[in-house]
Amino acid sequence: MKCINIASIPGDGIGREVVPQAERVLKAVAEVHGGLDFQFRSFPWSCEYYLEHGVMMPEDGLEQLKPHDAIFLGAVGNQHLVPDHISLWGLLIQIRREFEQSINMRPAKQLAGIQSPLLNPKDFDLVVIRENSEGEYSSIGGRIHQNEDEVAIQNAVFTRKGTERPMRYAFELAAKRRGHVTSATKSNGIVYSMPFWDQVFEEVSQEYPSIKTDSQHIDALAAFFVTKPAAFDVIVASNLFGDILTDIGAAIMGSIGIAPAANINVNGKYPSMFEPVHGSAPDIVGKGLANPIGQIWTAKMMLDHFGEAELGTYLLDAIESVTAKGIVTADLGGSYSTEDVTNAIIEEVKRKS
Repeated sequence: MKCINIASIPGDGIGREVVPQAERVLKAVAEVHGGLDFQFRSFPWSCEYYLEHGVMMPEDGLEQLKPHDAIFLGAVGNQHLVPDHISLWGLLIQIRREFEQSINMRPAKQLAGIQSPLLNPKDFDLVVIRENSEGEYSSIGGRIHQNEDEVAIQNAVFTRKGTERPMRYAFELAAKRRGHVTSATKSNGIVYSMPFWDQVFEEVSQEYPSIKTDSQHIDALAAFFVTKPAAFDVIVASNLFGDILTDIGAAIMGSIGIAPAANINVNGKYPSMFEPVHGSAPDIVGKGLANPIGQIWTAKMMLDHFGEAELGTYLLDAIESVTAKGIVTADLGGSYSTEDVTNAIIEEVKRKS
């Protein structure tokens, strides 16, 4: 029996609703297929925790998380209670940085039964590999002077090591998919970091002669995500560009509520973290409207991460069997509750066994 110990951080808002539902699904997968045992330990860290303790997580929070095999995160943030820069940097980003989760992976595909807002999406199935540790989100810079003389400086940091990592990950992934990697750049407007990005991409691509490549400027690439998403396989992008592209990917799927993400530690020193792309959505908390698919899809990505790709595919097939029947939440035009959709996925998991 393979036991996987998971640290669950439901976090804020609907995170507290979708994380327990995804845990139910994982337990059902383990029960039906055997050989796996999931053990969950829940941590109450959130904006409410901050209001009570003055921190998003305790001083030894990372040490508490470190022994686990993976982290299951629901949502972080409630700007009505805590400013976003405090909540995110105090929990989500701190975990990403300190646990060296240098790769952010976000798939987007047309799910059966879900109407894309695109007129002809052509069954797109793509994955964005986003650099997750530096780039445009580097916390280097500052502000000086006041009033009309005030100046704000934000520095983007691109190291060779940090740039090569997501590129190699993207090429390795493409070798298992359709064999094509697209690089997101903007070297016609950003004069130092993006030409460097292009240079490293060209050098890394030489190590993978069987993989086809192309490079697209981010503004054109964002447009192509809308006009021809089926043309893409794996896209590698910097921190900011990847963040933007993946929200477009969620939108063309039909709802940000179904979009998953994985924050991958590639050296094995620390646990990786799996989270949906959606936020805490305080406006729908407690109404049974939260879409659990984004969180459940992250469970599929976690199974893949642990070498259980067959079970991961099995779970995604179960999700699509449910969406194909029209069993979806209100964000996708349905009338089913969070629990209804989860129950249907669990029934499908058991039926397929």
